[in-house]
Amino acid sequence: MNRFKLTGGEIITPFQNLGVGTVLVENGTIIGVERGIVEGDDFQNIDVTGHYVMPGFIDIHSHGAGNADFMDCTAEACLTIAREHARHGTTLLYPTTLASDNEEMMRFLEVYERVKNQKEGAAFGGLHLEGPYFAYEFRGAQDPRYLKNPDPSDYMPILDASSDIKRWSVAPELPGALDFGRMLRQRGILPSIAHTSAIYDDVVEAYDAGYTLITHFYSCMNGVVRRNAFRHAGCIEAGFLLDDMSLEVIGDGIHVPKELLKLILKNKDVDKVILCTDSMRGAGMPENATSILGSLEKGQTVYLEDGVAKVMDRSCFAGSIATTDRLVRTMHFLAGQPLTDAVRMISANPAAIMGVGDRKGRIQKGYDADIVVCGRDLYACETYVMGNRVF
Repeated sequence: MNRFKLTGGEIITPFQNLGVGTVLVENGTIIGVERGIVEGDDFQNIDVTGHYVMPGFIDIHSHGAGNADFMDCTAEACLTIAREHARHGTTLLYPTTLASDNEEMMRFLEVYERVKNQKEGAAFGGLHLEGPYFAYEFRGAQDPRYLKNPDPSDYMPILDASSDIKRWSVAPELPGALDFGRMLRQRGILPSIAHTSAIYDDVVEAYDAGYTLITHFYSCMNGVVRRNAFRHAGCIEAGFLLDDMSLEVIGDGIHVPKELLKLILKNKDVDKVILCTDSMRGAGMPENATSILGSLEKGQTVYLEDGVAKVMDRSCFAGSIATTDRLVRTMHFLAGQPLTDAVRMISANPAAIMGVGDRKGRIQKGYDADIVVCGRDLYACETYVMGNRVF
């Protein structure tokens, strides 16, 4: 469909609710957003009366879905994940790795190069490398065999192997991490704080070195700690106190429960909060069953229950099984946030921090026609990527 219009739906821009209106699309671009029903036969009409029309959801942190993981390092796994997430409203996806050896990492970079322009589901926006430069005590479900400090001899071959790396999550207190953050910034890559034992002063230093995002806030990081009898603010407190620090939140209502979701939005400007799924292969799969975190070859067995993945001894979570439309439902229905804010945190905000906010994340004239149509229950019904319906 080169020219079509979505009519009768309630438009969430996401900065305001325009009410019932019409979105005009031509050649993959939004060319008009009008209140009310726009008549005329020049555009194929798609009646979405009774639904919401929203900017496509942008997930900057996903490991997999549909029983596939990006670390499977196959083209079919990547396509499966793109299709599954598109079913839930995701239009732009940043494939995310786990801590691994460099051989496995290089293999994934090669596979991604082959599939990065696929059009079967959610588009790929570039890579998010999560690890292996993490604090051991806050490793969570990351495989401890691969944890290490960032060293140029280790990371430069990876950086030189791909121009598609857009973000790298690192524990900034590790030796060499601040220099690494500066190197990433020089290359236009977003450094992000993750799996860290950093305290407030460490986070301030990291922010000055270019780390402007905290990965899955509240998960795998310090709150207030005592060292030599003295209390120190931790990474969590730093995230609240540094006004310009953005927070990525797994908005499934389980990794971060309702009360903490409300606390975040009470103390942080909504524009600095970014929802993500952090989904593993269990997203979209039946619960009360085992799954694999990471690659089929080298991953670990986990259990899917209570709307989340857990390590087998139930001592910690092992990634989420959330989808992006579930994040919107959680933030709106459970955490009580206005719908416009809930949508903004999974569209305009991630677009902005990933540097694509001039063309993604809004229902606005001149923007890419990445659009999701949701029912009143906020389950995705239709998903369009660059004007092409992928679900």
